[in-house]
Amino acid sequence: MEENSKINSYKDLIVWQKAMELVVLVYSLSEKFPKTELYCLTSQIRRCVISIPSNIAEGCRRRTKKDYRQFLVIAFGSGAELETQIEIAKRLSYREVGDYVEIDKLLDEIMRILNKLISNLGISE
Repeated sequence: MEENSKINSYKDLIVWQKAMELVVLVYSLSEKFPKTELYCLTSQIRRCVISIPSNIAEGCRRRTKKDYRQFLVIAFGSGAELETQIEIAKRLSYREVGDYVEIDKLLDEIMRILNKLISNLGISE
């Protein structure tokens, strides 16, 4: 999987841990969005960020590398969707530019890890 050490649970995966940290950051950020966005951008951003660790966990519990890889691909797609939604929020000036720095950095790191994991599984589509 992700590291040479024994993985007993998806909770041992650094990428899952970082994705959970991202959930907390994104929820905190989106809580400060305009109330008019509650059922639109806020809701969509939250669904996307939750999808990342959820798919990592589900894939890790699957029995085959092919299934695991597929769920990592879904998590990666959710990350790309989240990147876009965060960019929309920035362009709409829902928060100060500095409020996004930590989220951008963590999301970029998660995406790089997911990309590496997907590549390492090496199963062609």
